[in-house]
Amino acid sequence: MSSDPQDAPHIPVLLGPLLAGVAPVRGVWLDGTMGAGGYTRGLVAAGADRVIGIDRDPLALSMAQDWAAPYGERIRVVQGTFSELDTLAGEPLDGVALDLGVSSMQLDLPERGFSFTRDGPLDMRMSQDGPSAADLVNTEDEAALADILFHYGEERASRRIARAIVKARTVQPIETTLQLAEIVSSQLPRPKPGQSHPATRSFQALRIAVNAEFHQLVDGLEAAERALNPGGMLAVVSFHSLEDRIVKRFFQQRSGRAGQGSRHAPMTEQEAPRFETVTRKAIAADEAECAANPRSRSALLRIGRRTDAPAGPVERSALGLPRLVLQGDR
Repeated sequence: MSSDPQDAPHIPVLLGPLLAGVAPVRGVWLDGTMGAGGYTRGLVAAGADRVIGIDRDPLALSMAQDWAAPYGERIRVVQGTFSELDTLAGEPLDGVALDLGVSSMQLDLPERGFSFTRDGPLDMRMSQDGPSAADLVNTEDEAALADILFHYGEERASRRIARAIVKARTVQPIETTLQLAEIVSSQLPRPKPGQSHPATRSFQALRIAVNAEFHQLVDGLEAAERALNPGGMLAVVSFHSLEDRIVKRFFQQRSGRAGQGSRHAPMTEQEAPRFETVTRKAIAADEAECAANPRSRSALLRIGRRTDAPAGPVERSALGLPRLVLQGDR
């Protein structure tokens, strides 16, 4: 029996610090990861004239028909991925907010296949189309699986886990979340009190692979640069070190603060900064928010302000992307 997503609490992570960091909120904003609408409604309440909410999940779009209706033309809901946010917006923007990763709405539904503690089909597709996590673990060879677990999940036992997955699927297909979680857990030490579930990194890696999340992130950052008006704000909330590293280096590169290399090397002409960094250090949730919303514990917020310099190509090799992304996932 599935749970009703409308009944689950959806608490937007770091909404208060985000709104404070981009104040005053005005003009046209875009929420690139709309979900249950926490950021979208927060931006409207803070003073945005209009908010464009983008999501690739059909469930989020269906739910929005109810909660967005009272806002009338102040909220426009669009199906798609934030990697194409400039095209989907169709107009210049005064702000972009991105809340990366899986939403609480998706985690809370076992049938979506994101949870390693509640049994359901091994799915993990945010858009609910294309190859699923089950397709991946049952068809990829051992080396490819190990690469995904290591580069997308930073799982040190990736080779051992990949070997166990391949062995298990020769007996029967791996079709459920708990089935996979048990295989992964069998290859790792029992966690000590306070430690995360043994399958956390493996599930993160598979989810990222299934949804091409690193490709989406870099494309989305570039799209935001193209879409934002001078003075427009880009606020990004990430949930693990790999995401945060990419966002951090993007802002460093686009604000002219990236490393200059060897001091003995000849000076090269610097391009005009495309962003001014608003948050020199990432903002984390305070104790009160962590207590009220445990999912905020790993969240980090970074904010940049768009300059009037023309948008341009990003040097992706300098963003700290996992090797698989730079090699086209192989």
